[in-house]
Amino acid sequence: MGAKVRIELDPLGVVLEAEAGATLESLLSEYGVEFPCGASGLCGGCKVQVLEGAAEPEEADLLALTEDEIAAGYRLACRLRADSPLKLRVEQWSMPVLSDDTEGARLGRSGLAVAIDLGTTTIVAQLLDLKTGEVVGLRTALNPQSAFGADVMSRVRASIESPELTRVIREFLGQTIADMAGHRLPEIVEVVLVGNTVMHHLFCGLDVKPLAHVPFHSAHLGEQRLEPEALDWRLAPRARVRFLPCLGGFVGSDILAGILATGLHVGPKLRALVDLGTNGEIALGNSERILCASTAAGTAFEAGAIRMGMRAAAGAISHVFWDGSSLRCGVIGETAPRGICGSGLIDAVAAGLDMGSILPNGRIANGTRELLLHQPVKLFQADVRELQLAKGAIAAGLRILLDHWGARMDEIECVYLAGAFGNYVRPESACRIGLLEVPAERLVPSGNTALRGAKLAIGVEEFPVMNIIEHVPLASDPQFEDKFVSCMAFPADADALRQA
Repeated sequence: MGAKVRIELDPLGVVLEAEAGATLESLLSEYGVEFPCGASGLCGGCKVQVLEGAAEPEEADLLALTEDEIAAGYRLACRLRADSPLKLRVEQWSMPVLSDDTEGARLGRSGLAVAIDLGTTTIVAQLLDLKTGEVVGLRTALNPQSAFGADVMSRVRASIESPELTRVIREFLGQTIADMAGHRLPEIVEVVLVGNTVMHHLFCGLDVKPLAHVPFHSAHLGEQRLEPEALDWRLAPRARVRFLPCLGGFVGSDILAGILATGLHVGPKLRALVDLGTNGEIALGNSERILCASTAAGTAFEAGAIRMGMRAAAGAISHVFWDGSSLRCGVIGETAPRGICGSGLIDAVAAGLDMGSILPNGRIANGTRELLLHQPVKLFQADVRELQLAKGAIAAGLRILLDHWGARMDEIECVYLAGAFGNYVRPESACRIGLLEVPAERLVPSGNTALRGAKLAIGVEEFPVMNIIEHVPLASDPQFEDKFVSCMAFPADADALRQA
């Protein structure tokens, strides 16, 4: 055994021991530090602050971080080594993971079931009593695969090179279920998982190579059933583990679950479901027909590509308002601001448009290429461009689906906003920047529809709704590029909702 070095994590109050000279990447990933670029040292998203101890900046630190950040002790976690005792401020450690308080189906029989929303960034698992439908256990966590990259394409590339991502997520979920159920573990008779197509393939051990290139089509999109023994899970042999079917390309079973949860397939009125994330997923339809698509929105909605972006943790600017004379910022934890999260980014750009500091073409108007929000947090020109790319992709995707449907934007009765980001973003700001081109009152934050739908799927063998769902591959649509470019600009004023 080699010498050990003490590593203290603030504000967690956690003290760890690392092998002297070892890299800290794997150790820190267990405590919420993400490595958006797969620990390549390019993005700066894994920065931590060295409060005590020596950690001289390396070339990657100097390239990815500002001079002020270097002077304040910030370093890239992917480059840190345990050369001496360190006290680190881990600013990424906390983020809201959206659960769901609705009950599951009351099947009237003894036993337990588990519903899991396996997200790219976060995981939510609930334990349910099959007789009463009551939620009797809950676990939320960051996806441990984040150490291999923040977005789905980073995970695909990493998985092609190594099978570790499958092993890591299976072990993690197996332990999560065991911890949640405790002595009642043998009572579990069913586990239902939902997630995007990449999460589906990685968990099930399927080949992800077809998802690495156009046309992004896999032959293994159907429901997968796995034996507990094959997963090395300590469940009863009779228990079944099901990962619900994907809908096509990068549209996963999380959207199928969302359709079930919102009742998008019930009734004649045209409605939409939008999951805003790195992989933006959209469904549009009614009881007769549902079209779905996915579009690469990037990490702007999660502030991953934003210079002063951070998770929705203490110190993050989460809301920005223009009161007619000045900007007012809401900060999580009512503490000094340190950065800006996704909902704050949307608000900041919307406010910048209203006050004239940001032009409809996306340029910051003051000539400095930056906009001060609340000292020391600023919005930079590159941040606005990242948001334009993300919102342009979502808006163009919805327009394409409307074209395929043969409908107009004003015919959509409502748009359900799924997931954590959709739950916290202000509808008025989403409309102001042209992210969703419908009136704000038609936007309905809907919580974790993936988890809710997974609970509804427990004990259900078939999903007739699959017969009316059609996947529209945007990558091969000849109109997508033109619509994407036209959707990048911001509306000229708050009432300028453009029609598709």
